[in-house]
Order: sequence, then structure tokens, then C-alpha cells
Amino acid sequence: METPELEIQLKTLPNSPGVYQYYDKKGKLLYVGKAKNLKKRVSSYFNKKHDNARTHLLVKKIANIKHIVVNSETDALLLENNMIKNYQPRYNVMLKDDKSYPWICIKNERFPRVFPTRRLIKDGSEYYGPYTSMKTVHTLLDLIKGLYPLRTCNYDLSKEKIESGKYKVCLEYHLGNCLGPCEDKISAETYHDNIDAIREIVKGNFKDSLHRFRSQMKAHAEAMEFEDAQRIKEKIEVLEGYQAKSTVVNPSINNVDVFSIVSDEGYGYVNFLQLSHGAIIRSHTLELKKKLDESDAELLAIGIIEIRQRFNSQSSEIYVPFELDLGDGIRVTVPKLGDKKRIVELSERNAKYFRMERFKQTKIVDPDRHVNRLMAQMKSDLRLSVEPRHIECFDNSNIQGTNPVAACVVFKDGKPSKKDYRKFNIKTVTGANDFASMEEVVFRRYRRLLNEDEPLPQLIIVDGGKGQLSSGVKALETLGLRGKIAIIGIAKRLEELFYPGDSIPLYLDKKSETLKVIQQLRNEAHRFGITFH
Repeated sequence: METPELEIQLKTLPNSPGVYQYYDKKGKLLYVGKAKNLKKRVSSYFNKKHDNARTHLLVKKIANIKHIVVNSETDALLLENNMIKNYQPRYNVMLKDDKSYPWICIKNERFPRVFPTRRLIKDGSEYYGPYTSMKTVHTLLDLIKGLYPLRTCNYDLSKEKIESGKYKVCLEYHLGNCLGPCEDKISAETYHDNIDAIREIVKGNFKDSLHRFRSQMKAHAEAMEFEDAQRIKEKIEVLEGYQAKSTVVNPSINNVDVFSIVSDEGYGYVNFLQLSHGAIIRSHTLELKKKLDESDAELLAIGIIEIRQRFNSQSSEIYVPFELDLGDGIRVTVPKLGDKKRIVELSERNAKYFRMERFKQTKIVDPDRHVNRLMAQMKSDLRLSVEPRHIECFDNSNIQGTNPVAACVVFKDGKPSKKDYRKFNIKTVTGANDFASMEEVVFRRYRRLLNEDEPLPQLIIVDGGKGQLSSGVKALETLGLRGKIAIIGIAKRLEELFYPGDSIPLYLDKKSETLKVIQQLRNEAHRFGITFH
């Protein structure tokens, strides 16, 4: 049976692909595994009886679980392989083979060859990958060769030797598989244009090639050459189904530390990815409690120094999401494009997941702290002057334009307070007029609270766009409450938040806790209103 700490960790794991690591009570790494769905895979270890004695013993020893979120199952496979090779955990016996994954090499030559390899040689050649199977590599190379015929011989095609007539074209040229650079039948410039196109294909950028394929397929179909059209169509399908190479590994990125940060009102979360020989070998997220109103830059600098000392990092270069001054001796890079940019984005994604997991864990073990953090976050996200401890949400409802009614639901500390819910029959409006109905119910609700000297909410939410919001504001103005209670409108379709006097809506992160509370309020008001009919 898992400990309470493990139970909390299991409940808050993400439903995402990634790599998980099991540690014993002394902090020793026991096992590294990959998962298409981290939550399901890790939970399965604790939810069933294991017949295998070794697995049973492993589960008994697990005291802590860590994980790294990645973009795909393929990324998880490659990262798992790298971590096992680096740490050789005790329970990864069957995975301790030194199998090397295949790469595609563009050779550093005047007329480059393109071929598969399992060895990376530092001679200026370019390597793309790794790929999870040689079959994938050959499929891609077959496509490339069909598009851009390249030489396969290993001759020294220097300008002098070609001009001297030392070589003659071979059978590959006559079969259409080579363009004959050995007899100067293709210029070096044209050949390198083809190599540039190949680079884009192996990077996963297929736009130009797909356009060319579709044009060819259309031409064959119009000429009633259906077999050729089908052959091109199959290539299109393979290209479209092929996934771009992993963001986990890139041999050009060597001995680099990657850092990112996400923060809320009370905490900053600094994620660290350590890359060695182009592969992620370590991930760690540090939680920093704010003492004052520290900026993300200040928190990130503190986190970087702490993490580098903790892990004794000797990397001379770091990647970060924004400019940062860390003093002499460390080269700071803010990637803008390509694999370097993607690896920073992966770090940011892990920081966000860590923050969400901590939020969920706090909700379980310390509900009061969770509420305080939620209220502080909502105040910040919604640009309020006070924490919205008391929120009321209004929704209009009618049956085919008749019997107009309205509902008001109340949340206190982020949770429904059902004893305070209220329903309204519309009295002063004839027919379906959402704007006038909203003005009536908001006026009636707060006139009554004022008359009975009841506490007013810190935030009012009206279900609807600018029109409903304007009606609510008008009612507050009549009561002398405008500016004393914050009021916003939420549009249904795009979850746009509208503020009085501001034509530009606010968009919250789709995964933010603030938006989830607002959506829950809106949905609860809608549900409660329907029960009135």
C-alpha cells in the first residue's frame, strides 16, 4: 500500500506522455520508465498485485516519484533510453543494453551523401534524429531519393578530379537514381539546393514537398495516369503521417542547462533541464516562496544559482526564456527559433505541470492554504483590487421567448454556497429581452442586500457579452454601487471576459484555476436557472 505522500503524488500526475523515475527512501534511483499516459502507467504499479517478485519488491521500495513531461511517446522512449544509459538504475536490468538509435547523416562533402548511421563522427557532417527504428529511417530516405536523386558512391568528387574526367556515370545514373555529379551533369549549386530541401524534410517541414507532390498527383490524374497518381498519393500520405523528429535530442546542443519559470501570487517555479551530448539527462523543478513582490527575472536568477550549485553543474551556457544577467563566466542565450527554442518551451511546460500538481496537492493536504492561493491568483488574473472571496453570477433563461426567469448563484472561497442561491421571475420586462432582464435582476438583488444590510460580493459575473454587462453596470449605477463592486461579463463561445468601459476582452489560460472557477460559476447558474422552468 502506498504512503499518503505517494498517494498524493499519484493523484496529481498528468495524463501526458513522459518519463517517470522511482526513488527509495534514501533518494537512490531505482527505476526509469516511459509512459504514453503518466498517470495511468504509474498508477498501474500500485493498483494491482504483481506476480513477479522483483516488481513486487520494487514497488515496496518506492518512496518518491519524479517525472518529466515530453511532447510525444517517441520523445519518452528516447529520453528513457538516455536516462537509463546515464544512471543505470538497479531495476532497469533488461534495458541496460547499449543499443544506439539510428540517425540520418548528411555528409560533409562537396556533393553530400545522405545515409543512415548509428555512429556520430565529429567531422562537420550533419546528423538528424535519432529515430526509433531503422525502418522509419529507410522509409524517409526512400522518399527523399524519390524526390531528390543523390549519389551513393564514396568517390572524392573534387572539382579537379571531375574536370579531369576521372569518373564515369554508373548504373544508378541510368536508372534515374543519381544526377551524375561525377561527370559534372549537375552543378554543385543545384545539388546543394536539393540538400537544403532534404534538410527541411528531415526536420519535419514538408510544406514545399507536399505542394510538389500534390501538383504531380493532379497532373497524373488529369492525364489519366492513375497508377502514377496513386503512387504519388501514397507518398503524400506517408509524408503527412510522418512525425517531425524528437525535441528531446539534438546533437548540436551539447552541455547546456535550460531554465524556465512560471509564477503565481505566492510562488515561483523554476524548471531545470540538463543536456549532455544533445540529450536530456536530468530534470528538476524548484519551488520558491516569494518574500516580497519579486519579479520572474529575480526568482529565475535565484533558482538558477541554487540549482547549479545543488547539481554541481559545470555547463558554460544556459538557455532561458528572457534576457538575464548572471555575471561573468556564464553565457546566457535566449533562443528565438528551432530546436533551442523548443527545448526552452519544453522546460516551461514542465514548470507549468509542476505548478498545477502542487496546486492539486495543496488542495488535498492543506485546504485553507489552497483557498488563499486561489483567491490571490484570481485577484491577480482578474485585475481586482481585493480578493474575490464572495462571488455572485447571474444567468437569464426562458422557454422559446416566454416565461423569462433568472438565476443567481453564490460562491464563497471558490466553492458553491447553495443556501444563498436565488431565483427571479422577471416582472418588469415583456418577452425575451436579455439586457433589460439582466438590469432588473441585478437591481433587485442588490437593493435587497442593501435594505437588509447584508454583505455585498467582491465580484459579480454576468453570463453574456458587452450588452448584458452594460445592463448590470447600469443597475449598480442606479444603486450607487458602481466602482464599489467589481463586475465582469463572460461571453459563451470564446470564454472572453469583458470589463466595463473596455472594448478589448481578457483571455485567460485555458488551464488556469481562475477560468475554471468562472466556468463553474457560469455552468452552475445555467443549471440552476433551468430547474426553475
